[in-house]
Amino acid sequence: MTVCSDIQVEPLPGSAKRGSVFVLFEWPAGWSRDILDGDTFSQDLTSRIKATLKQAGKGTELQLIRRPGREGRDVGQLHRCYLVWAEQETMELVLLRGPEDIPALDLSGPGKNGGEVITQPLLLVCTHGKRDVCCALKGRPLAAELNDHFGNSLVWESSHMKGHRFAAVSLLMPWAYSFGRLNAEAGKQLVNAALTGQYFFPGNRGNGKLAPGEQVAELAVAQQLIDAGEDLHYGALSVVDADPKGQEHRPVAVTHEDGRTWHVELKKKEVSGVISSCGDKPKTSSVWVASEIKSPQLR
Repeated sequence: MTVCSDIQVEPLPGSAKRGSVFVLFEWPAGWSRDILDGDTFSQDLTSRIKATLKQAGKGTELQLIRRPGREGRDVGQLHRCYLVWAEQETMELVLLRGPEDIPALDLSGPGKNGGEVITQPLLLVCTHGKRDVCCALKGRPLAAELNDHFGNSLVWESSHMKGHRFAAVSLLMPWAYSFGRLNAEAGKQLVNAALTGQYFFPGNRGNGKLAPGEQVAELAVAQQLIDAGEDLHYGALSVVDADPKGQEHRPVAVTHEDGRTWHVELKKKEVSGVISSCGDKPKTSSVWVASEIKSPQLR
């Protein structure tokens, strides 16, 4: 059986799920195709959850999560809910009675919901089969193996996180980096690196706080540094795009916390044969690629 994620014609950089604030709510019951379409929760509750996310501002996202395997189907009386502020690299855990408690959350910043600060990272693996079969076929086995290896609530199954054509796909918290085309060995390396905050490049689709072109620029510099043997951690690079609505060949500035700045030239590239979802016809897509990285300058 050929599925959309078997067609690997697109580059991964620049395809990350966008978002800077995340509500990760433990919900082992059924996930409809879109978790906010009114079929997972009631129409009334869905409307109130949407209003809460909208009020919190652009870039606020809900992900449903569950533990891999049978144990993930038994929650008990309280549901774990992780609140993530990726800009601050902060994650908190609150316990909720059910989804009806989500609209009461204050998502304006950390420390406002009586939550426990969580210092270990979380890896969310998309297993949302109702959205696309790829995530069931490739995501569930990966989540199960990583959970067996690490345990301790490090790895969770998750609802759709964009890019099932890159399955198995995952989202690393609290930094909001997306990864794609992961196998079990790469997944283990990714989690081990995350435990010490080390930047992991293989399969990296980009930083969800950034626009696609900015994601590409950051990853281009990160690859150069890692290939040169430098020790790089999440948060060490910042990105400024002076002309985010610009056309081709615009430079994007990537700055290291030590003061070095690279200017990355971007250009658009057409990729043919892209199958967005299983059952779709192939199409041509336009992606950003890094065409030149100028030598770093010191501030």
